[in-house]
Amino acid sequence: MKTFQRLAAVAVLGLSPTLVLAASAQEQLRAFVSTVTSATGSFSQYTVNDQGRTQPAQTGVFSFQRPGKFKWAVQKPYEQLVISDGRQVFQYDPDLAQVTERKVDAAIGTSPAAILFGSGSLEQSFDVSALPAKDGVDWLRAKPRTADAGFSRVDIGMKNNLPVRVELLDSFGQTTRVDLSGIQANPQLPAKEFQFTAPKGVDVVKM
Repeated sequence: MKTFQRLAAVAVLGLSPTLVLAASAQEQLRAFVSTVTSATGSFSQYTVNDQGRTQPAQTGVFSFQRPGKFKWAVQKPYEQLVISDGRQVFQYDPDLAQVTERKVDAAIGTSPAAILFGSGSLEQSFDVSALPAKDGVDWLRAKPRTADAGFSRVDIGMKNNLPVRVELLDSFGQTTRVDLSGIQANPQLPAKEFQFTAPKGVDVVKM
């Protein structure tokens, strides 16, 4: 699964404004899981490989609704879409004219997606620890308990009860950074928001 797919699950975090400002990043994230059932916003992400080379930034918009429904739409510099209706996850690449379809459990599993879309305890799937605050941002680190998660760790930065940055280190030594903005927590989303039908002439690959 490509890096931006893995990040679709963690890059759209939003927290209730009723949380106290003194809460740690981990406490804020716990509250997010229990209070934020849907969210929308924008993102910008780029990847730095193990040699320090930066790939071009991607920008786009996202939305999600528990349990398991989400849309992660890259708009620039090229279009890509990852969308889930809660049962299936579709990855659509217009340039390749191809759609990849997976079951939600297979596509998310013990991955960063569990942080966003899961309704259980974060500690069930991740070893979670606090990191030092930096530049006014509170940080936590989540390491998967299984060896086949596809990434080594994900760091989540919180400010004013909202996530502002996610940094994921994958198994290949690449770090992907996602900056988040314009988050709206618990909006009313139409049912069609998470529906997807493959366009005519597009190859559909079921995994």
